[in-house]
This record gives sequence, structure tokens and C-alpha cells, in this order.
Amino acid sequence: MDCIFCKIVAGEIPAVKVLDEEKVLAFMDINPACRGHILVVPKRHAENIFEISEADLSAVMGAVKRCAATAQEALGAEGITVLQLNGRASDQLVPHLHVHIMPRWENDGLTVSNWEMKSGDMDELQDIADRVKEHLPPS
Repeated sequence: MDCIFCKIVAGEIPAVKVLDEEKVLAFMDINPACRGHILVVPKRHAENIFEISEADLSAVMGAVKRCAATAQEALGAEGITVLQLNGRASDQLVPHLHVHIMPRWENDGLTVSNWEMKSGDMDELQDIADRVKEHLPPS
């Protein structure tokens, strides 16, 4: 497989590791958006949130929570941005599920979103919610 994150997990490419557990690896992003930028990946390849098993996703999110809290404390960050992208249209560049943990400070200049806050049309919101609920599998 030609997946850079799989190669990092396999030890074929070096990484500055933060956490190494049975199902999850967390390491420093070598192209950080900010100081302390960490990536958390499942060790078993899954391209996105639609392909990952529930068990692996649970392990990833548990590691995200622990790494985010620890990074915030260790770096004295005023906040943490947690970001996970799925597909090219969402700007996912590496096709291996990964979660970004980005420590944040007031006025740090990092912009994660550029969407305009505007009121949604309640009829359209209800229609979308109904369509999603129709296709939502039971838990």
C-alpha cells in the first residue's frame, strides 16, 4: 500500500510519536498549522469515517480526547481545535482517516473556517433532517 500514514504506522517512515497504542498512533504533524499540531490515526487502514470500524473509531476518539487535553495543559493553550476531514471535497489530503489536534491561542491567526453565519430556512432544515433520519441505521 502506498499510504504515507500506513508507512508511518509500520515504521517505514520516521515520526515524532506522542502516543503508540494497540489500535492508534498519534504523532506530530511535520507540516504543522500551529505549534503543537498532532495527528491521530488508526493503525488499521481506513480511508475515512465511513470505512473505519466502530472499535477503531472509538479507540481513535479516546486517544484524541487524551492527547487534546494533555496538549492543552502542556502547552498552556487557550483552546483546542479538533478537525477530521472526509474526501477531497472536504480537503482531506491523505486518504487514511486522521484527526488533527491543534492547540489554539487568542489571535493566533489560524483560520479553520470561512463560512458565513446566517439563519437557515426552517422548512429546508426540517426536510434535510427528515431525509437523513429516513436513512439513519439503528444504533
